[in-house]
Parts: sequence; structure tokens; C-alpha cells
Amino acid sequence: MTDLPTIYSILWPALIAGLLVTVSHVPLGQQVLRRGIVFIDLAIAQVAALGVIIAHAAGLESVAWATQVAAVAAALLGALLMTWTERKRPEVQEALIGIVFVLASTAQILLLANNPHGGEELKDLLAGQILWVSTSQLVQAAILTAVFAVVWWRWHARIGRVGFYVVFAVMVTMSVQLVGVYLVFTTLIVPAVATYRHARHRQLALGYALAFLSYLAGLAASVLTDLPSSAVIVWAMASLAVVLHLTGRAKAAPDHAAG
Repeated sequence: MTDLPTIYSILWPALIAGLLVTVSHVPLGQQVLRRGIVFIDLAIAQVAALGVIIAHAAGLESVAWATQVAAVAAALLGALLMTWTERKRPEVQEALIGIVFVLASTAQILLLANNPHGGEELKDLLAGQILWVSTSQLVQAAILTAVFAVVWWRWHARIGRVGFYVVFAVMVTMSVQLVGVYLVFTTLIVPAVATYRHARHRQLALGYALAFLSYLAGLAASVLTDLPSSAVIVWAMASLAVVLHLTGRAKAAPDHAAG
């Protein structure tokens, strides 16, 4: 059995990664729900993951920041496309987001088809490797999250549609490489759904509490059960979200922002 110091040395970085993802994704998720574009995070996350795979296929894996730049560039292109379709074809925006998701997902499969380690790489991007995040990843994520916090809390009401998609793409790119696509989607959407029936001024605080407690409980449970951490965290967040949602009293459906 793994000794306690080793367990702590693994869990603390993972918990910090979860906290950093939570800081940006809970408020972004609330905006996604209000805009009625729930699956955009999955689409942009898959586009960002595609950028990572393209960088690796080009042999840039060992070049500092190259993978991050490729992933951000891919995500930004996807985000700008979503901005254009939301303006030009709003009536089918959700369907177009689904198409982008499928195209990005299948492009990943095609690029990795002849890679002997392709299956493992694809699994890592989807389920993540939260237990094995590096110090350099955490430092980069902390800097980016600090910038996000300043931009979001000072100017989020004025950044507009394009600004929202750009901020969203950059933060999702960071989080995909930290925790994987599944946890990105879960951290964005589950707290938003769990809290929308609560008073508006409490939603953000409740969402933060739910997400952070879920990462903490999920990581602890994964150690005790020896089950994959990402999957356990997803189920922990969903379970706690049901309880939190049922305590809400508001009857109105989530309002959709005009954009």
C-alpha cells in the first residue's frame, strides 16, 4: 500500500489543478447555460485537444510552449467560427456546435490511426491525467487563471460575444491539458445546472463550493477505491449537484443572455 507522504505528494498537485480549473470554469459555465449553448465547451475542448494532437504529430511535443500555442490557436479558430455561426445562423447554433464536435473528434482518430500509442494519447486527452500534473503545468495554469480573474471580474460585462468566445477558448485549452475533456465539461456545466434554481447572488459561491468539494471528495475516494480519479470526480460532482439542485427554490428556467 502506498504510504501517506506519497499519497499527499500526488493529491496536492491534483487538488490545486482542480481548484485552478474551478476558478475559471464555474463562472464561464454559468454564462454558457444562460446563452443556451451548453455543448460549446465540449466542441471547443475537442478542438483544443485536436490542436495538441497536431502539435505532437508535427514533432513539437518537446518544444516549450509549442503544444500550448497549437492548442490555443486551434481553440481560437473554433471559437471564432462559433462566434460567426452564432451571429449568422443562431437558429441552428447548437446543431453546428455538435457538428464541430464530431469533426474535431474524428479528426483526432484519423491523426492517431497509425500511431502505436494513439489510443493511450486519446484516452489521456479525454479522461485526463489529473494525478500526474507537473509543477510547470500548474505554474502556467496559475498565471493564466490570475489573468482570467482580472479580466473577468473587471470587464466580463463588456467583453461582448467575441471576447467571451476568446476567453472561453483560452481557458478551456489550459484545462483540457490539466484535467481532460470529461472534467472540463463537468466543471463547466454541472455547477451551473445545480445552482440555477438558487438566488442569483448565491449561484457563483454555491457553484465554487460544489466544484471544489467534488474535486476533494473525488480525489479522496479514488485513493480509497483505487479507481480512476477523473471518473470518480465526475460522479462525485454529479451526486453532490443533485442534492444542491433539490435545495433550490426558484422556479424560473435559466435565462438566456442576448449575447
